[in-house]
Amino acid sequence: MTGSDPLFEDWGAHWRRLVEDREAQASKFADPHFWDKRARNFAAATSGRKDGFLELLEPWLAPDRTLIDVGAGAGRYAAPLADRLDWVTAVEPSQGMRDLIPHRDNMTVIASDWVHAEAAPADLVICCHVLYGVVDGPGFIEKLEAAARRRVFIQLRHGQMLNPSDHLWELMKDTPRARQPEFGDLWNLLEQMGIHADVAVLRYQSFQSWADEADFVEEYRPQLADAWDGAKARRWMDENLVREADGRLVYGRANASSGVAHWQPRR
Repeated sequence: MTGSDPLFEDWGAHWRRLVEDREAQASKFADPHFWDKRARNFAAATSGRKDGFLELLEPWLAPDRTLIDVGAGAGRYAAPLADRLDWVTAVEPSQGMRDLIPHRDNMTVIASDWVHAEAAPADLVICCHVLYGVVDGPGFIEKLEAAARRRVFIQLRHGQMLNPSDHLWELMKDTPRARQPEFGDLWNLLEQMGIHADVAVLRYQSFQSWADEADFVEEYRPQLADAWDGAKARRWMDENLVREADGRLVYGRANASSGVAHWQPRR
């Protein structure tokens, strides 16, 4: 049933439409090893980010507690949390990302996406900036909740990420890029699932960076395949990328915000 009240929307189906519409546009150009290639640039842009997420977790941290980091990336949360907790399980499907996770004696790294991961339950489960490409949002969230004994945390952006791939897509394909899910979609989905979460808002500076022009082209050209236009790409790079003092190219340095929904598992 649909209507003007957002709770009449089927938010699970809405979520699925968002993800499938976006994937349908670029399925021919999708690179299964994208995050392997992107790992070092991603880590360079996010490793020093002060976004307040670790501070948000503080009341739930204790030396005898355990945590699962779903989509751990290069370990920017998993590693410091391992220093505060009894054990951390980092679930990360990308080999390139896993290679960058700092070693901790009390950390297990599982080479899998969350849907197929077999992880023992933990006190805390965190999932930061992962759900954007997950078709079955409700099923994914239910598995997060089932794995947590004390608290679940899901972080997603407010609005859309400033991303060169979307701008380059629109420039070269001459069509708008379908949007990703964002925090408002998550909030409505959780409400419809009967999860009445607490919410925190994190504000931070966000940007992306590359070693040089060749590094940028190597990352984005495969995504557009035959649609890639070198001349258009060069103009866009000249107009939008900034070279910093260390020589790296930076895009999108701006203030951003994310929402974090967190709750005690219902069982």
